Amino acid sequence: MANKNYKEYLNDITTFIFDVDGVLTNGDIIVTTEGEQYRTMNTKDGYAITTALKQGYKICIISGGSNEGVRNRLEKLGVKDVFLGTHEKVSFLKDNMATNKLNTNELIYIGDDLPDYQVMQLVALPCCPQDAVPEIKAISKYISHKNGGRGVVRDVIEQVMKVQGKWMKNFDALYD
Repeated sequence: MANKNYKEYLNDITTFIFDVDGVLTNGDIIVTTEGEQYRTMNTKDGYAITTALKQGYKICIISGGSNEGVRNRLEKLGVKDVFLGTHEKVSFLKDNMATNKLNTNELIYIGDDLPDYQVMQLVALPCCPQDAVPEIKAISKYISHKNGGRGVVRDVIEQVMKVQGKWMKNFDALYD
């Protein structure tokens, strides 16, 4: 079922919801002897996030992880809804939808592993990176050709914005 007719959902999307590890990062963690944990994020994903925000889309991060470096990076990109240490993703999503008056048909969620399974079933367009676990691929309506942390976020955002005629729209004004 994945990738068949997923484009029919793109016109209604107003909100992107992302997991962090395995989606915004490649899932690898560098651990120092002091216990610090480092992750890498893709600059093209960051550019797409900033562009989407400037065009009026909502971006929400829901992650079980709680790395403050991740929060700082996302806030510098302009993401205001960064929810880390959130293990009850389903109840959190439902509360966030009610607070922001969102409908499921407006939502894309990109996840890659089992903690994303239930929440992905609540949105119109569940998506995943190419290197997601098989169970997540099985419920995704779109499987990106990109891996986590390697452009999957850019791939999905760009597709939505192109279908809606917002990719490169007012480009000069957005980046003066």
